[in-house]
Amino acid sequence: MTLMDVLVDFSRTGRLGPLNCGMSLAEAEDLLGPGRPHPAHRLKGPDIDGYPYSWDGLGLVVTQRTVSGIWINLWPGSAAKLPPLVLPDADSFEATVLREELVDALDAAGCRHAVNSTLTFGEQSSILTQPADVCAVFSLPGRDNHVPHRDRHYLDVIHKHTA
Repeated sequence: MTLMDVLVDFSRTGRLGPLNCGMSLAEAEDLLGPGRPHPAHRLKGPDIDGYPYSWDGLGLVVTQRTVSGIWINLWPGSAAKLPPLVLPDADSFEATVLREELVDALDAAGCRHAVNSTLTFGEQSSILTQPADVCAVFSLPGRDNHVPHRDRHYLDVIHKHTA
């Protein structure tokens, strides 16, 4: 399984393997192991809402101890890591995904998508997949991103939220 396989499957289904919005944080931690809670959780306690727990490049936003958002954060031009449950057999991977590469892979998989006008502005663009409502956000590389094409959009984050 490759990173692109994970991204396309997430875009089509809104799930990362067994991880899904609506499951309890306890269920997610049973699958992933203990996550690193955002400092707000440590300061205010586990009942504070809207702050992520993280496992390397995977983040789960928690509301009322239930997963309300799933995020994959990428850093174009560098190596990243996801838990083995999400990307088996990969200690780390190249986190550089061009917008065109993801769009082509979604098209090949028959995953419908449209421009997300809410998050498309300036040097940033975004798409929203259907029917899973997964949002992918792309941007031009920053000066610290070591990428081959400085004038093309790269995937920064792909995420899903419950309403």
